[in-house]
Amino acid sequence: MQPDQARIGLVEDDPVMGGSIVQRLELEGWRVTWWQSGREAISGIGGLSGSLDLVICDVRLPDISGETVFNELANQPNSPPFMFVTGYGEIDQAVRLMRSGAVDFMTKPFAMDEFLRRIDAGRRTTHSQLRQKGYFLGESPAIQHAEDLLRRYAAHDLPVLITGETGSGKEMAARLLHEISPRSKEPFVAVNCAAIPADLLESEIFGHEKGAFTGAQQRHLGYAERAGKGTLFLDEIGDMPLALQAKLLRLIEEGSFNRVGGETACTFRARVVSATHRDLARHGGSSGFREDLYFRLAVLPVTIPPLRERHEDIAWLLDRFLENAASRSDTRIRGFSALAEEAALSHPWPGNVRELRNRVERAVALSTSEWIMPGDLFPERVAKAGSSAFVPLADVRDAAERRQIERALDETGGQIAKAATLLAISRTTLWEKMNRFGIADRER
Repeated sequence: MQPDQARIGLVEDDPVMGGSIVQRLELEGWRVTWWQSGREAISGIGGLSGSLDLVICDVRLPDISGETVFNELANQPNSPPFMFVTGYGEIDQAVRLMRSGAVDFMTKPFAMDEFLRRIDAGRRTTHSQLRQKGYFLGESPAIQHAEDLLRRYAAHDLPVLITGETGSGKEMAARLLHEISPRSKEPFVAVNCAAIPADLLESEIFGHEKGAFTGAQQRHLGYAERAGKGTLFLDEIGDMPLALQAKLLRLIEEGSFNRVGGETACTFRARVVSATHRDLARHGGSSGFREDLYFRLAVLPVTIPPLRERHEDIAWLLDRFLENAASRSDTRIRGFSALAEEAALSHPWPGNVRELRNRVERAVALSTSEWIMPGDLFPERVAKAGSSAFVPLADVRDAAERRQIERALDETGGQIAKAATLLAISRTTLWEKMNRFGIADRER
């Protein structure tokens, strides 16, 4: 398949490998520019950055490192995406580069077919492709940044650690990572380490042999074995007992485990993805979480931000959870009233996405109207406040207008004329409203 005449930059000092890569890429229809030193590449890429779809860069170069090349070019406008080629001993450096913004890395030696596939996945996304790109976790820049990281991690087998507050959507992120990975056809096996009693957790994860303990009437295959070549998701890994952490470390480092009561080692082939709401790095040590296990689990980290930091996702999530809940109900719900949306936007959501989903499902089940009202989403407010639960409509309208104005100003970088166009009002009207709401001090 022709890659639309993509233009590739290659930074490789080995003449044999470099020549082989150039030859193959040109046969595939790519246009390739090859530099054999880091300084040469910085100068050349700086002049071509706007037209390069991808830079393939060796980590180890004769004059400067590939990391230096990347860091210098990252400060230039319209810098191209970087994919690194690295030796096994340089994986930590390559992972650090991915956290800094590189799109991918491959270890030597590599299969050419996989190399070509990763190049096509990593090359610069055009503006039309960006518009068509569908995100699954939300619309806010914060959650889309996390999803972009997951997409870059998907092609690798290294462990992923997902952190975030309880209810923020860590398991949803783990399932997305699995679905977009080459392992998507294999099992996704989730284990909640906090929900299983400590004395049973080892048997549930690693399995047991018949007669291993009282009540073990037959062999039991644990989650690690049932995951096959898929994904083993260890949720709330921070609650795993300290004694069991050592066995998990062996599972990851050696790729093998023993069933409880078994003598024969079983091969572990799945990818480990873990999640926690705890700060494992801060609570490491003998009294908390093993530091060596933490570093093995957190090779590729990603943080899911709390819902209160993702204001743009609230309405988006409301609609999706409503659609899902309504499809399982006989109640005819047309949507959320404007008052309900305003109440949701002003709520702090201490329970994050899980709380929002639960409130929507309860509202759908209990609502007697075609429109979900604030009392359906937040019945406790009515119970506490009684008749004072209602506020003047003028206050609600002002709050909604202020929020929309602030969003429009954020979208246009504070340019009042453009913001007025987005809001379909005159510049004078917008300026008057900004004065009334106390936001007229924004830069014009």
